[in-house]
Amino acid sequence: MRLLIIGGSDAGISAALRARELRPEVDVAVVLADAFPNYSICGLPFYVSGETGDWRQLAHRTEFPGIELLCNRVAESIDVGRKVVIIRTPEAITQTLAYDKLIIATGAKPLIPDVPGIEHVHPLHTMGDSFTVHEKVTSGKVRRAAVVGVGYIGVEMADALTHRGIEVELVGRSRSVLPTVDPEIGAVIREQLESRNVRVLTGIEIERIRRTDGGLALDGTGGLASTVDLIVWATGVSPASDVARSAGIDTGIRGACKVTRRMETNLPDVYAAGDCVETWHRVLQTYLWLPLGTTAHKQGRVAGENAVGGDAEFAGALGTQVVKVFDLAIARTGLLDHEAKAAGFSPLTSYAEPYDHKAYYPSAEKLHIRVTGDALSGKLLGAQIAGNWKAEVAKRIDVFATALFHQMDVDEMNALDLSYTPPLGSPWDAVQIAAQAWTARQLSVGKRRQENR
Repeated sequence: MRLLIIGGSDAGISAALRARELRPEVDVAVVLADAFPNYSICGLPFYVSGETGDWRQLAHRTEFPGIELLCNRVAESIDVGRKVVIIRTPEAITQTLAYDKLIIATGAKPLIPDVPGIEHVHPLHTMGDSFTVHEKVTSGKVRRAAVVGVGYIGVEMADALTHRGIEVELVGRSRSVLPTVDPEIGAVIREQLESRNVRVLTGIEIERIRRTDGGLALDGTGGLASTVDLIVWATGVSPASDVARSAGIDTGIRGACKVTRRMETNLPDVYAAGDCVETWHRVLQTYLWLPLGTTAHKQGRVAGENAVGGDAEFAGALGTQVVKVFDLAIARTGLLDHEAKAAGFSPLTSYAEPYDHKAYYPSAEKLHIRVTGDALSGKLLGAQIAGNWKAEVAKRIDVFATALFHQMDVDEMNALDLSYTPPLGSPWDAVQIAAQAWTARQLSVGKRRQENR
């Protein structure tokens, strides 16, 4: 049996490893467009900042026993009837690769709009992109930089370039920083950025980029007119599904491949996984497009198992994410208030500021925690946390994510047997204090409703 995988990042490599683990006799080959299998896209900002000194640490595995890596080859088309994939080599030679089972794991591609002068910007999506940006920031010729995009990569790059001693302005079209969290949390992030002298400009559309004697000029709405030496473009990604779509695979949200929870496409013996596919959401019980590395790994594992005869099913994602910006960590899981309302829930969101550990022990830090639950059923729907990056923000959002995965009520979180010692927590952990704030608000709102009847 020959298993062919298109794409050698998170989903593709996870699929290959799982297939080989279960069926060592299967012939597994991975086609990838560059020479960096399993590199960490999430780690690129830290290579640019210098915190990760050697890029090889981001692409630390170049060999996988029993897995054939076909590097620097581009998949151009799929002939489902003949069960072959047509690829192009670096020498522009066309080759035909046969398969018995096929997994498409082509990931996502940067969103680069048709703006005049867009050829002057640099995305940060591949190892090649990071080499280019790294070379520029270490050349000593970049004193001022603009990062366009206020999402995860945007705020991380603002941190990374500041780390290099570069003056940074962060420009985005949304009204708040990191629009995947509530504006109240976005305001905390903005304050952190501005405290490090990052100029934050939100609600701005870039209209034109020009090369001038002084550098690169950005013109935009709201009177934006600035000149910088480097522009990093980080306005998001879209599914890289062109090859799949041209082969006849059904696509849906934003052009992502439609799949079952077994990661099957509508074509026989063809699976798909990762950022190029729609993702089953465990709370909403429907499909979204949710490009995340953690999700891609899980989907790839399911696809790899089923491609060699297994019967695995993707359990569903919650959108659990965390990002570090200077001394701040920001995390979310599940639904925001407006997302829950749009889905037909009766959301109620509370806010709490518990300390990360006992206040009498030195260096206690306040956490900003927003909890969203259904006011009628009491079910947990989502949570957001912002706080010092050493204050176990990631661990605490994982507690919410675990509770959400198991469909717990908000109040049930108080029964969780969580660890405690004064330097690290409290008898009621911060997540439980936040849960209690939510139930108190639910009672208060319920009483007001009764009084108004």
